[in-house]
This record gives sequence, C-alpha cells and structure tokens, in this order.
Amino acid sequence: MNTTKIGKKPVGKNHPCYMIAEIGSNFDGSLKKAKKLIELAKKSGADCAKFQSFLTEKLLSTTGFEKRVAFQSRWKKPVWEIYKKAELPREWHAELAEYARKLKIDFMSTPYDYEAVDLLDKIGVPAFKIGSGDITYIEFLKYIAKKGKPLLLPTGASTITEIKDAVDAVKSTKNNKIILMQSVTQYPSPIEDANILSMVSMGEKFGLDVGYSDHSPNMTVPIASVALGACVIEKHFTDNTQNQGPDHPHSLDPKSFSTMVLQIREVEKALGDGIKKVEKSEKDTRIIQRRSIFTIRPVKKGEKFTLENIKCLRPFIGLSAAKFSSVIGKRASRDLSAYTAIHPSDY
Repeated sequence: MNTTKIGKKPVGKNHPCYMIAEIGSNFDGSLKKAKKLIELAKKSGADCAKFQSFLTEKLLSTTGFEKRVAFQSRWKKPVWEIYKKAELPREWHAELAEYARKLKIDFMSTPYDYEAVDLLDKIGVPAFKIGSGDITYIEFLKYIAKKGKPLLLPTGASTITEIKDAVDAVKSTKNNKIILMQSVTQYPSPIEDANILSMVSMGEKFGLDVGYSDHSPNMTVPIASVALGACVIEKHFTDNTQNQGPDHPHSLDPKSFSTMVLQIREVEKALGDGIKKVEKSEKDTRIIQRRSIFTIRPVKKGEKFTLENIKCLRPFIGLSAAKFSSVIGKRASRDLSAYTAIHPSDY
C-alpha cells in the first residue's frame, strides 16, 4: 500500500487519520450557515468539510418515488421535495471552496452527475468521495477516476463482487489512489451492523488503505475503526442535532466531533510502532518491580551460595532472578554482608 496525499496531507499507514466532517444537507439552504459549518468543522479538528453536489432532476426519476419505500415512510414530505430542498447550489461551490482555503481546511463534495465532477475538479477539490449508491455506476466511476485524484470509495450495502468490479473499473483508468471505506447505508445505522472487521478484510483482500464512513450513533465505531487501521473517517456534522432535516439527527455537533477527534488522536498515540520493547516510562518501574539475587545473611569468601543464604528480591539492581539456579552452588569471591545484591564478579 502506497501513501496517498489528499491535498497536502499524506494519508495511510503511519500517518494521522484524515477526518471528514460531512456537512451534507445540514446547511439548511443557507450559504451563511454553510460557511459557519465549515468554520465549526475546522475548529472541531476536521481536516475536511464535505458537502454533496446533486441536482434532483439529475438524480431522481419523476415517478420512481411516488410510492414511498420503507425507510422514507417517516418523511413527512415527498421525496422529490426533500431532495430539492437539500441541494447545494452550483453557484456556491467556488465561494465555499475559497472560504475553506482561507480557513486552511480542505473542501470536498460528493458528485452525483458528470457536470458536478467537472465543477469540483475545476475548483480544486483534493479528492473525490463517491456515494455508496453509485458503486455500481461503473462508467461514472471511470469518469471520476480519470481526473487523477484520490478516490474515497464507500461500500455501503455492497457485495464483495460489486466492490471488486468498482475497484477494477477505477484501476482500469490507471488511477490506483483508492481508499476503500466500510459503511452501512442506513440513517442512523445500528451499531450491531457496523462490521468494522469487514473494513480490515477488504483492505487485505484488495491491498488498499481503508477507512470508515459512519452513520451510527455517537463515536464508538470511528474510534474502534482507527484502532483497526482506518486512515480516513467520515462523520456527519451539524451545529445542532435537534435541527429539522434528514441529516441532523445522525450527526455530531462540534463538541462531540471535537471529542471524537481528540480520542482518535489519543488512539493513534497509543497504537505505537508495533515493536515490543521496554518503553521509556517503564524503565524505572522495571528496576523497582523486577527481582535480582540478594544474600539474605552474611556470606564468607569461598562459601557456596545455597537456598539458605540467597533469595530473589526486589529491586533489580544485581543479577536477574532468571540466573538464580545457575548461581546456586557457586562460591563467593569475597565476603558479602546480608542483603547485598549479587553481581557476576561476586562468584
């Protein structure tokens, strides 16, 4: 696996996890609020503020959702109307990208049509994050991949065959900058469906870096994912989870997002380098808690060391307790007082 750069940040093994605040439709139709959320995402520790770029008429059929499917039964308005209200106007994209640049946070948006891909490429997004629903839209994936930028490829509601076809399609364009992201396409998604280990197995199967695009409550899944190797985390982000809208309820507010980032950074520190060794903080404790060989009564020069005159005691300032059996029967090379730590020169 090669390190991928998203903007100026190297992403992959041995690099800090790339944190995406998925604003989605949580800007509530307001350019001012979209900017505010970018600013809050930056302050909350996100590396990227992300939106979604779609036009309803290019995404939905006019009749396909006349009968609501199960997960939309809770929506009080028609599906078309919900999507229309959530659109990010095309004329806002460049302004939001420039605002993000000034704040030194990456701007990204998921494209859902070819014109959106071209627009995002033109304004300089550092990578493309695909929607899970488009993993079988092979020609669209190829079009995006040909832009030559890293692809974050989520795998929600996908089979391993569909994932392989998508990866092969992207690679056929000579673009190998792919990060596979485990995801569960439900909002919110049940914690018991998270299947973080599938993220690990996908990385091993395809030889790619992995991440997690999470829709579950709270922050357990992202933190656990990082411990298991995720190099990218995407989490929905809002200023207030009580706001009305399709994405607010399964989002983190700035305080929760900041806590998640902090805990992920702590996990990264805790993971270490994988090499078992005596750590710096353990060196004194190693001496205090380990045993070495001590006399427990005076021993004369020439006298043999026996179970009656030596014992393994703390601290570790002489011969290790591991040498005890080899010292038994040896003769003292000098007079030793009681509770003297024995060294190799003492026999």
